[in-house]
Amino acid sequence: MAIDPVCGMAVDEKTAPATAVHEGTTYYFCAPGCKRTFEKDPAAVLKGGPKGMSPPPVQMVTMMPPRAKPVSEQPAKPASATKLASLTIPIEGMSCASCVAKIEQGLSEVPGVVRASVNLATEKATVEYQPGVANPDMLQEAIRSLGYTPVMPAAHETETSKSKEARKQAAYRSLRARFWFAAALTVPVMILSMSEHLGLPLSQSASFRLQLLLTTPIQFWAGWQFYKGAIAVGRHRTTDMNTLIAVGTSAAYGYSLAATLAPGVFTAAGATPQVYFDSSAAIITLILLGRLLEARAKGRTSEALTRLIGLQAKQARVICEGRERDIPIGEVRVGDVVIVRPGEKVPVDGVILEGNSSLDESMLTGESMPVDKGPGDRVIGATLNCTGSFRFAATQVGADTALAQIVKLVEEAQGSKPPIARLVDQVASVFVPIVIGAALLTFGLWFAFGPAQAFTPALLNFVAVLIIACPCALGLATPTSIMVGIGRGAEHGILIRSGAALEQARALTAVVLDKTGTLTKGELAVKEIVVHRDGWSRDKILQIAASAEQGSEHPIGEAIVKTAREAHLALETSKDFAAVPGHGIRATVQGQPVRVGNLRLMEVDGLPVAGLEAEVARLAEAGLTPMFVAVGASVVGVVAVADQVKEHAREAVAALKALGLEVVMLTGDNPRTAAAVAREVGIERVLAEVLPEAKAREVKRLQGEGKKVAMVGDGINDAPALAQADVGIAIGAGADVALEAADITLVGGDLRGVSAAIALSRATMRNIKQNLFWAFVYNIVLIPAAALGWLNPILAAGAMGASSVSVVSNALRLRFFKPAA
Repeated sequence: MAIDPVCGMAVDEKTAPATAVHEGTTYYFCAPGCKRTFEKDPAAVLKGGPKGMSPPPVQMVTMMPPRAKPVSEQPAKPASATKLASLTIPIEGMSCASCVAKIEQGLSEVPGVVRASVNLATEKATVEYQPGVANPDMLQEAIRSLGYTPVMPAAHETETSKSKEARKQAAYRSLRARFWFAAALTVPVMILSMSEHLGLPLSQSASFRLQLLLTTPIQFWAGWQFYKGAIAVGRHRTTDMNTLIAVGTSAAYGYSLAATLAPGVFTAAGATPQVYFDSSAAIITLILLGRLLEARAKGRTSEALTRLIGLQAKQARVICEGRERDIPIGEVRVGDVVIVRPGEKVPVDGVILEGNSSLDESMLTGESMPVDKGPGDRVIGATLNCTGSFRFAATQVGADTALAQIVKLVEEAQGSKPPIARLVDQVASVFVPIVIGAALLTFGLWFAFGPAQAFTPALLNFVAVLIIACPCALGLATPTSIMVGIGRGAEHGILIRSGAALEQARALTAVVLDKTGTLTKGELAVKEIVVHRDGWSRDKILQIAASAEQGSEHPIGEAIVKTAREAHLALETSKDFAAVPGHGIRATVQGQPVRVGNLRLMEVDGLPVAGLEAEVARLAEAGLTPMFVAVGASVVGVVAVADQVKEHAREAVAALKALGLEVVMLTGDNPRTAAAVAREVGIERVLAEVLPEAKAREVKRLQGEGKKVAMVGDGINDAPALAQADVGIAIGAGADVALEAADITLVGGDLRGVSAAIALSRATMRNIKQNLFWAFVYNIVLIPAAALGWLNPILAAGAMGASSVSVVSNALRLRFFKPAA
């Protein structure tokens, strides 16, 4: 949250009604009136501070694009300028979309909570709160009071991936045990219910009593979780899926219990005693089976995250007191010297001290080609050492490593909600009470207008409506697809910050690409050498120019020297080196004066360039920077340098166009250079000579044309434009990925990831809509069928379980998403 410098109100950067840029700083306002006041005299406003606040607070400026908050979360409460704390709480006992709505509402009512978001697929709540008002104990107590179990590690500890997995496995084993116990008893109950048809030598009374004996442990042990949940939410005068199951099965069980223990009451009323223990037992068993299959399928939705965590090395070889020791990776400390041999994984992040090797960084960047590394180069934990041995100093360990940060980002993103989830939340908040009302209405109508002995069909249809309407599939439709989609993106080096960003990317119509560092490498290289004098060759001109430039720190000089060394040219020692700012350099090589510079330097030193004008004009037209090379009293040639276009840049632009997107290049370079790069990569629309502070205005102008705009930049210099765009996409380096604040980060820097991210967004949103369609159709079609008596309770239980499994299975199809080649 930013602070309005005029009135002092807290303002969300994403939804601020007005903004202004003053001396390179972006300010956010609660209303256009405050902006107008600010613009009249910015210096006076900033000096005096916000009205009514003493002492004036420091203006918080967002220089990185703020992480988008899913609009589907609970509305934010008024917050002070105090920094908010965020806590993620694993929760046990959730079963449907209604549970999610209840917990979010309960957490939002805790004083000090600003925002609460609950995810059914990850079974976690993410809460933002004011530390001085709320605390973790209050949040856990609020969850516990609703009948759910918060699973928090002890103080000063964090839940490890192993402990998470152990907890999930324990819950799965308990569920499996309850299912098999219920199934083993349900089979004889079903047989006994058909004893007359099967000719079993049992009286009706004996059959009823045996069914009661077998069904009771199913009802109250295997099905106890439903009663526990229903009682907990009932204390707060609310309902959820557990209420539907508990009421429905209890009605069937209670009626059967009365018919078994007091059959005379029924016969006296002229009715034949009947029992429905088979319905009660089969419903609980089938629902447990559905939950068991659902748990297995949900476990597979986080496979991508599990694979990321599994990439980490288990041990590290460190030098301790002059000796090599193998220690667990958790014991490595910053500054430790670590040895990595061929074929081993790099255990933590660091900088190479000695040795050379090539490393496979595909786990981080998606690039299959190994990267050569030497002293001074950074290495990333979990990458694979292919060839030589080396020693490096650990710089990031534990939760600070690039891999750990990526895992954290993916977990947070998987737990977030896209705006489309608002529909589910709204429906879930009123769904269960409406269903209970529909079930009671069904019972009343059948009892009043049904056939003779109408109580039996009225009861069965009442139970069927309750069971068929459990909103399990509705609650799983969105989060399971988000989990799988974001996890799949991470495997391809695409880090998506939130479900909201994933949904927004689907609607994009234009992509703005920054030139330097995005389309180009941001590194100058010699592109062409022109020979002007007889007796000189390209290699000789490059050699003499590089020899003179050895003392230069200018990027052009460094590019000339690098190119010469890559060509294995022997450089001579230079003397009397002098840089001429803005023009070039002077030096002495092999006793001769050498000058490398622009036309102005040649003119100042009286060196004629006649005969080179046409070549220089051609090079400039092509977007190259020509540097004259003079030896002695004559110009011998021209060395032209330019920024290098990234590999696959043209391919990436073509892929974006194939998705139906308009591609725009945005740069501060002159129009001639910009046009040359645009032609090379296949971009038609170019916005040149745009200063950094004006880039956001250009993005806003495109949005004013009705376009949904993505801005692709380096995540730092382009921060205002990234913030203004509907979706900000940062080209990031692996070790810096945790610092990127764009909506989407391409870890490896491959521009093809932009089209892959958009294609993944479209595939995920298509998958979510399929899930929601079938979840809604399932309820819309089958609730009336149950109410009309076309669906008995046992079939309703089976259909309800199948709906949840089908939704999760459909989401799992996203695991096979592959970016276009």
